[in-house]
Amino acid sequence: MNCLTLCQRVRREGVIRVIDDQVEEFDEMSGLELWLSDLSTDSATRNLGAFLLGIGGALGIIIGIMLISGNVSDILSGQMEESGGTADINGIVISELVGNSSGGNGVEGVEVTLFDEEGLVAGSDSTDSGGRFSINDVPRRAVVLEIEHPGNITVQVSLVPGDHSQISVTLVEGEGINEIDMLGESHLGESVIIATIFAVFALLTGFAGIAGALEANKGTSYRKTWWLAFFSLWSGGMIFVGPLFTLSGMGLVGLSRNQFYDVYSKED
Repeated sequence: MNCLTLCQRVRREGVIRVIDDQVEEFDEMSGLELWLSDLSTDSATRNLGAFLLGIGGALGIIIGIMLISGNVSDILSGQMEESGGTADINGIVISELVGNSSGGNGVEGVEVTLFDEEGLVAGSDSTDSGGRFSINDVPRRAVVLEIEHPGNITVQVSLVPGDHSQISVTLVEGEGINEIDMLGESHLGESVIIATIFAVFALLTGFAGIAGALEANKGTSYRKTWWLAFFSLWSGGMIFVGPLFTLSGMGLVGLSRNQFYDVYSKED
């Protein structure tokens, strides 16, 4: 037997041994493992993952655009349509506490008048025996509540109906007007800033999802795709729908990770 024949025989036996090992390996794999193995090598898996990442990112962008295009200040300050844009004003008027002996009781018959932004009367009521009053179905806009009673200082409270569950007013003997501003307690300015930051963040993370989808479709860098998809999770598109699409896309991209150049080039 010459050298060439011997080499060919060794090579043939080696190939047969490799094939036998692969057959044994496939025999030991379950149906699910074989199915996942087929999916991991199919480019359609990676492309579907890229498509789902794109949907998740697009939903985040839509949410960001809706938040920015809407008048956040009007939404947060309660400037809603007349259908459902009303609230009740409930409160109690008590007498001034004098020492430890008297006062602190509800005052009956106190006139409570509500004025709108133009100074027109928008509602009124008189306190009952317990000092309580209620003005119902008031539009959620800035109003002034005036509590007036003979021999006591008139109290004017600026507020937005619905921002406070109950208004408590203490009558103090004397003359003049005591103005109380309860509008600033809603922290509207801070709320508008926070809402705007959230809208910009949703836009940026949504665009990260789109970039991740394009990167997955090219199949160049698995690491870059994964990080872009991870940032896209925080876009919050449609609350949980967008992140669900993104997570599904990340799962498919992870399954087909060996199709990315930066992965299979290292293995080679």
